[in-house]
Amino acid sequence: MPVPRTIAILAAGSRGDIQPCLALAQALVSSRGDRVRLVASGRYAPMVQAADSAVRGDDPAAGIELAPLTADPTEILDSDAGQELLAGGRNPVKFLGGFRRILGPMAERLLAECLDACKGADLIIGPTLGMLPRHLAEHFGVPWALVHFQPSHPTGAFPHPFVPQTRLLGPWGNRLGFMAIDQIAWQLSRPFINPWRRDTLGLPPLSLRGPMHTARRQGTPVLACFSPSVVPRPKDWPPYVHLTGYWFLDEPDWEPPPLLADFLESGPPPVYVGFGSMRPKDPEATDRTVRAALRAAKVRGIVQGPDPETSDDDVLVVRDVPHSWLFPRMAAVVHHGGAGTTSAGLRAGVPTVVCPFFGDQPYWGERIAALKAGPAPVPFRDLTAPRLARAVREAVTAPAITERAAALGRRIRAEDGVARACALIDRIV
Repeated sequence: MPVPRTIAILAAGSRGDIQPCLALAQALVSSRGDRVRLVASGRYAPMVQAADSAVRGDDPAAGIELAPLTADPTEILDSDAGQELLAGGRNPVKFLGGFRRILGPMAERLLAECLDACKGADLIIGPTLGMLPRHLAEHFGVPWALVHFQPSHPTGAFPHPFVPQTRLLGPWGNRLGFMAIDQIAWQLSRPFINPWRRDTLGLPPLSLRGPMHTARRQGTPVLACFSPSVVPRPKDWPPYVHLTGYWFLDEPDWEPPPLLADFLESGPPPVYVGFGSMRPKDPEATDRTVRAALRAAKVRGIVQGPDPETSDDDVLVVRDVPHSWLFPRMAAVVHHGGAGTTSAGLRAGVPTVVCPFFGDQPYWGERIAALKAGPAPVPFRDLTAPRLARAVREAVTAPAITERAAALGRRIRAEDGVARACALIDRIV
């Protein structure tokens, strides 16, 4: 029997960032007997406990535990600074600078929490934010790897997801764009990362070139957890970038409440509308826009919202329903374009309408349109009832879209990204 390992997964972010990491954690526990420590916001403790209960066996050393971070992504996005971040759209300087303004005041506390969470780990993996896996692994003397939820490794094939997907830049311009965003991210995080390395970790400060340059020169493994059917692997990616496929967290035992089951059975498949952890500045106005669009498109709707009492005959308001259960039962899904929600919609094989707010969300909307699995994205800042109604009508009535979405869903369901990621981790540790 292989010796169980302790693997720390840094998963700072919203629900869409946590669920793929939990899917990987479950597989490592159930198939390898590992102990996985998920470093994430404390608000996700119930989700982590449920995932642990689903796979924990008789071995007390195995299982999933939460190392809670005190930062709450929902509270952050509800704040004035969070609203400013959402309004920044696709400007990478505003996006990365907004994160610095939000996380800067709490950086010392969060770095201490991450350091404590990774003690005793045999492997540390996580996203490129601050390049925390590298600093922590260097301090503890253990291997590390990066997780990419979007194609963030330099390529000449397309621009960085944070900038518009145009062919005008050409291969050299595309590569320079990736490197420029790496530099912006490093220069914004360097003022609090380097003092932490020096004063707490006992490591030398890093140069102006930053940690990404060194990671690529050394061939640090990258687990890119998205589907090659959605983002074909660029020919110029090096072998250490592993395109695994998506990591899906399923809840096979989930049962719908009677109200939801009755609504689904009472008419044709509805259209789902939900913006995940995004917080519109005026939720009531957004709700009116969404309902007017659904009426104009002549479709029934299931809308994510805080108050199910506001449901009516044609619109059911729900709180949290597993996307893996709900989306296959929809005629189409409308959402913000987060990586996790996008993957769930694509896997379900139904048309997708993306209403992006910021960051990589416009990129996923453009990929959906390029794959002809949905219409062109409708940026949230430009959202009106007529525009959304047109997009929904196109999504549910265009045969080419429904056929392409269904075919793409079949390909994604045939992949096993979690198994590939587990095999790669076996090679890394």
